[in-house]
Amino acid sequence: GFSKAKAATLTLGSVQGDQKNGARLYTKYCAACHGAQGEGGKGTGVTFSRPRDLPVIAPALNNKGFLAAASDKMIKKTLMEGREGTPMQSFLKQGLSETDINDIVSHVRGFERHTRKLPSLDKESVSPVLVLESSYDLKTTVENVKAAAIAANYRIIRVQELDKGLVKEGKESPKEVVIYFCNFGLLNNMLALDPRVGIFLPCRVTVVEREGKVSVMSINPRHMSALYNNAELDKACDEMTAIYETILEEATL
Repeated sequence: GFSKAKAATLTLGSVQGDQKNGARLYTKYCAACHGAQGEGGKGTGVTFSRPRDLPVIAPALNNKGFLAAASDKMIKKTLMEGREGTPMQSFLKQGLSETDINDIVSHVRGFERHTRKLPSLDKESVSPVLVLESSYDLKTTVENVKAAAIAANYRIIRVQELDKGLVKEGKESPKEVVIYFCNFGLLNNMLALDPRVGIFLPCRVTVVEREGKVSVMSINPRHMSALYNNAELDKACDEMTAIYETILEEATL
């Protein structure tokens, strides 16, 4: 409702085109920004982590989320009209015909056959959360996590109750604590690979006490990486998962 422009009315019908010609046109007009296989520019997606004076980086077109959300007609409309405020210009103004644009849409839709399965849909699912039980009390475990993070060359940013800011001040639960820590070199490298990793950075480990038992947990970057469909990010997230596993193990031994 904030937009002054009238909302587009798009149907869900498919667009028929020549995929072979679409592949040729895609290579000529699209691959330089969106990647030869639709993998997107480095740092896929628009986030607040990138200065606004830089051009918007072309998103991945072979991403399962994009292909599920964008209808053929939506992709066609974008190609025909461009995207205001971005380097994406109207292909009609670049001399292509509507038939050419249909061909490109058909080629982009063909990326669906090559996207990888999400871990949650695989038989051997990667757990989204890493969890270990601690043999120490909560306070000692928190100190162990901090020591293990520092030993792994991370800087402690802050330690706070999990529900801080979500409940009235002074009513936070002392049995749910989050430790935030960061290696700024790693942070910058991962944001350069894909700014969307800012969703689960900086690093954080949660320590929770339930019925006298203390658990230590963190998000599993290996699981998160597959959601982004950015192969370049996989190795970095594997390394980050290994670091989390080491910190959790050292804190609970």
